[in-house]
Order: sequence, then C-alpha cells, then structure tokens
Amino acid sequence: MAAPNYMFLNNIFLAVRTTIVLALVLPAAAWAQLRQPSQPQSVQPQSPLQPQPEPQPPAQPPAKPKPRPIVTLDRIIAVVNDEVITRNDLTERVNRAVSQLARQGTPPPARPVLERQLLERMIADRAQIQLAKDNGLRVDDVELDRAISRIAEDNKISLTQLRAALDKDGVPFTKFREDIRDQIIMARLREREVDDKIVITESEIDNLLANPQQSAGADEFNVSHILVRVPENARPDQTQERQERAEQALAQLKSGSDFRQVAATFSESPDALQGGDMGWRDGDRLPTLFFEALRNMKGGELSGVLRSPNGFHILKLNDRRGGQGPVMVQQTSARHILIKASELISDNEARNRLRNLKERLENKADFTQLARANSEDTSAAKGGDLGWLSPGDTVPEFERAMNALSPGQISEPVRSPFGWHLIQVVERRSSDMSKERRRLTARQALRERKSETAYEEWVRQLRDRAYVEIRLEER
Repeated sequence: MAAPNYMFLNNIFLAVRTTIVLALVLPAAAWAQLRQPSQPQSVQPQSPLQPQPEPQPPAQPPAKPKPRPIVTLDRIIAVVNDEVITRNDLTERVNRAVSQLARQGTPPPARPVLERQLLERMIADRAQIQLAKDNGLRVDDVELDRAISRIAEDNKISLTQLRAALDKDGVPFTKFREDIRDQIIMARLREREVDDKIVITESEIDNLLANPQQSAGADEFNVSHILVRVPENARPDQTQERQERAEQALAQLKSGSDFRQVAATFSESPDALQGGDMGWRDGDRLPTLFFEALRNMKGGELSGVLRSPNGFHILKLNDRRGGQGPVMVQQTSARHILIKASELISDNEARNRLRNLKERLENKADFTQLARANSEDTSAAKGGDLGWLSPGDTVPEFERAMNALSPGQISEPVRSPFGWHLIQVVERRSSDMSKERRRLTARQALRERKSETAYEEWVRQLRDRAYVEIRLEER
C-alpha cells in the first residue's frame, strides 16, 4: 500500500481555509467577482507598418494658481505733521484746476508741473488748518450756511442753482462746503496771526500823504504777477536755482508765450491758476517794490525779475488809469435797528420782530425810541444813528439794501453776518474826501500793502517749520 501524499492534502486544506476566510470577510459582490473565471486578454499583433504610439510624458503636478495683480486704490503722497495727503486728494484738486483753466481759455501746464504746484499749495493750506485747529478756531454749520448763501447771492443765483453748477463741474456739495469752511478758517487765522499784528504809525501816514505819487489820488494799475518762492534760510545754491527758474519764466514771456500759461506753470502765488491776475490795484495799496517798478512802465510791458524776502517776482502791467484830482464820494446818513439771532431767538423770530417794528414805524412810531428800546447794536444809545457812511464802510448786504432806499424810506428786514437789520436812509450827499477820510484811506492802504507782504512771509515760515515728507515720485 502506497503511503498517502500528505503534501497534496496539506495544499487542499490551505485552499479550503483560504476560501472560507474570504467568504467571511469580503462582501457578496466582491466574492462573486472572484469566483468568475478570468478571461484571457487577446493581444493584437501589430503590423510593422502601423505607427508606434509615442511615449506619454510623465504626469505633471497641477499648476499653481497665478497670483492676482495688486491694484492700488489710493496711496499717501505727502505727510504734513501728523496728517496725510493722498493721491486721490491731489487728483481731485488737479482735475478741478484743469477745468478752471479750460473755462478761462488758458492751456494747462504739463501735468507733473501742475501736480507739484498744487501739492505745495495743499501742504501750505493743511499746515494753516492744523494751526487754526490747535488754536481753537472753528466755523459752525449755521455760519457756514450763511456764507454759502452769500456766495449764491453774490453770483445772483439760488442755492439750488449753485448745487446744479457744482454737480455740472463734478464737485460734490459736501466737499464744496468743507472747502468754504477751510477758507473762512484760514481768513480768520490770517487776521489773528498777521493782520492784527501790523502797526501803522502816524508818521507813515504823513509820509504817504506828502508823496503825491503814492497818495490816495495815485494811478490805478491792472497787474499780473508771477512769484517764485525762496525757502526761509535758503542756501546760496537754492537761491540761485530759484532765480534761474524765474529767469526761465521771464525768457518764455519775452519770446511771446501767454502770461496766463506761464503763470500757471511757474508761479507759486495763490493767484497762479487765475493766470496771475491781480486785477485793478490802487498804487498806494501795492507793495512798494511793485509800485516802484510799475510807476515807470507802460501798458503791456514786463518788469525784470524783482527780488523780495519772499522770492522772485515778475510783473506785467496790463493797463493803468489816472486817479488824480478830487475824489467825490456819495455818502449816506443812515440809522438802523439790529436784532441778532441766537439760541433763544431763531432767524424767523428775529425777522418777525423787525416786521412788527416796521409796522409800528409806518404808523408814526418814533425810530429813535424804538432803536433805543430794541436794537442790539452799540448805536442803540444814539437811536440807531450810524452817521455819514461812505462806500465800503458797511458789509455788502447792508450797503446794497441801503443804496436801494430813498431818503426817508425804511427797508424790509435785511440779514447780514451780524443779524437782521431795519434800515432807514435819512439823507445823502456828495462830498470830497475830508482830511480825516484821506488819513483813514491812507491807513487802510498802508495796512493792505504791509499785510500782503507779511502774509506771504508768514506762510513761508509756517511751511518751513512744519514736518513735511513728500512721496509724489514713489510708485
């Protein structure tokens, strides 16, 4: 008897055990698939004439997404003390300046030149506004609304028409309001820091009146002006560079270039974007440096480059007219009653009170008594009497209403920056300027002359003292 084949039996046992384990572990579908006999794969013989498939390159890893380009919405182009000026701020200012020049028919300078000019002006303005805030100068909304109403009235348009005009020029009304607020603040700052510190002596008045060339009867000049500023404590090379810039401007003017365009390109004066136009100025109200240059010039002529503490100047005399002989002035004797609006009395209440007073005056009430009892002006003690008034003695709103009245006539309530007025014209006369009046005019002329020069010097010093960092060239 042959010996059993244990190796064969062992192989069968292993196969059966493996089958049982798979049946217990695999799901039914997988188990059925394993039980199916495998189909032999047919291999197609390849003809030697058929093209061989090209080998496929290895799979590349997925490409990384491209980073999105960085879009700059705005950036800082200047730092003034602890505040910044952005590119959008400057762009808005430049666009407005270009529109203004276009309305004047003046070709604008190259945009980089205009940007630099306006940025310097924005820096000077920002430094002034900061100083005003530090000193507590404010303009409330009520006062601002009155100022805007006066602007509309002076232009003979309504507030609605003013808004429409601003919209047409692309200027938001809120931005316009804040610009006017800043202008009022800077005007008050100038009064306090510059104008109030100007001293006019009696000897200066005597000297002005004794000089017939500079007295109140001197000629009037229509002048255009270019200013190239020189920094305070400038080095010799800086001064030389500034003088060369002024000489370059003069050379362009002499070659026939338009003064307005050259002023917009070179001048750093506040009137640069108006083509440097200073308008008509009395000789005694011009800085002495200007008057001495203009007095011997003819219409259309240019001055040379003039040097002052503020920088280099170029003048063009557009026209001149004589002012010799006696100056006859129409004077008005007037009186008024003033009611001021306040937290306790609204505008409407103040106006209605004056309407009631006017009704009483029309019924033969005495003006002097009503003024003493009701007026909130220092003239109340004199029955509202303002004495003889010459042109320019009162604010424009008051003067316009007064000039429209006949002697004896009483106005409707008139609003001015001081409040609401009831005005009566008593009498009118034409008079040559009295000695006192001529001295007052001389004092005002000297003050204006000194004020302009002192203000330019003060702004230059304020700009030089401020911490300023310019990043205009950065990209």
